[in-house]
Amino acid sequence: MQGVEKKYITPEELKKHNKAGDLWISIQGKVYNVTDWAKDHPGGDVPILNLAGQDVTDAFIAYHPGTAWDYRKLCFEFAKMGLFEKKEHVTLYTLSSVAAMFAMVVYGVLKCTSVWAHLGSALLLGLLWMQSTYVGHDSGHYEVMSSRQYNKFAQILCGNCLTGISIAWWKWTHNAHHIACNSLDYDPDLQHIPVFAVSSRFFTSMKSYFYDRCLKFDALSRFLVSYQHWTFYPVLCFARLNLYLQTFLLLFSWRRNVPDRAYNIAGILVFWTWFPLLVSCLPNWPERVMFVVASMAACSIQHLQFCLNHFSANVYVGPPSGNDWFEKQTSGTLDISCSSWMDWFFGGLQFQLEHHLFPRLPRAQLRKVSPLVIDLCKKHGLPYRSLSFIEANIWTLKTLRTAALQARDHTIPPQNLLWEAFHTHG
Repeated sequence: MQGVEKKYITPEELKKHNKAGDLWISIQGKVYNVTDWAKDHPGGDVPILNLAGQDVTDAFIAYHPGTAWDYRKLCFEFAKMGLFEKKEHVTLYTLSSVAAMFAMVVYGVLKCTSVWAHLGSALLLGLLWMQSTYVGHDSGHYEVMSSRQYNKFAQILCGNCLTGISIAWWKWTHNAHHIACNSLDYDPDLQHIPVFAVSSRFFTSMKSYFYDRCLKFDALSRFLVSYQHWTFYPVLCFARLNLYLQTFLLLFSWRRNVPDRAYNIAGILVFWTWFPLLVSCLPNWPERVMFVVASMAACSIQHLQFCLNHFSANVYVGPPSGNDWFEKQTSGTLDISCSSWMDWFFGGLQFQLEHHLFPRLPRAQLRKVSPLVIDLCKKHGLPYRSLSFIEANIWTLKTLRTAALQARDHTIPPQNLLWEAFHTHG
């Protein structure tokens, strides 16, 4: 960045930062403070602890393949071009559209008497939640505002206050997802037992290292998974209920250290004030139920999008390793191809691989860098899969159906005999 004074660190100063809680390393003449990142290092924190306070360029070369060097070169080129700073006006436009949609929803509920107007308001609210979530997602990855304080305000406003889903919960799970993309036992975004299973490997009741508990494949799980390709879309219509539950479980779990817990709790209290109040203004209970269900169903498109990006991609068991992180991102991720005018609808996340490789890159730049990512994948023989929305749905349903049929296999014993009571297919 222009105008930022360069700082120089001597080898003697670097050596002082070699203890847990104060970890610095040097790669190719650049010094990195990896204190907080060490626990998320794909290769584990031990290599960082052992090499802290030193120039680790040779170790980096030894343990990282050519993809890592080309990837770093691409990052450098993007930084040189200023792409990480060129956020353009996407956030301003999105927030303005969210404000306009919120006003229309309130007007539709309070001032209109037609049931169709109320239904339209509910569908618009679902779209509002989608767009607000995109801003919360973006602000969680990089600062979309002019200062750290404004950025945190955007997170709480767009996440907690408007959608009722805690930005603290999102960061907790989403960062783990990025680091361990499509690891069955480390990526929380694939751990949906007892409702969904994208791989028969879940049938062995594997341990979730993220949640630190066993994902039991019992009789109920076998029954639900056996029909998951039929229940997939209906379940997504009510997926927000689980997110609300996860938000409460995290924020009110005093055993876990939650950053900005008070702000997050205050934010969800705002949501659970205005949303029930708005619903209560509808004339009768049938319309209230319709409003809630329709708004969640409309927003289910976004939950579907998250599934399409990863459910039918390659999966693996175990922690990610530092020497194949780039490969894991490409094998575990699918892009959704669409016209540029649809970028607002998908929030930039249709470029899922580009986002995974460069999570701090503003969404306005993702379409621009996509050709470079494609070239990099071709150079190293790595997959770059970009499917239409329909094709991605077909791939996902095939994955779910394959696992569903495998779940019906009696050679895989359930955890208890209740399976027999639920076993209704022959």
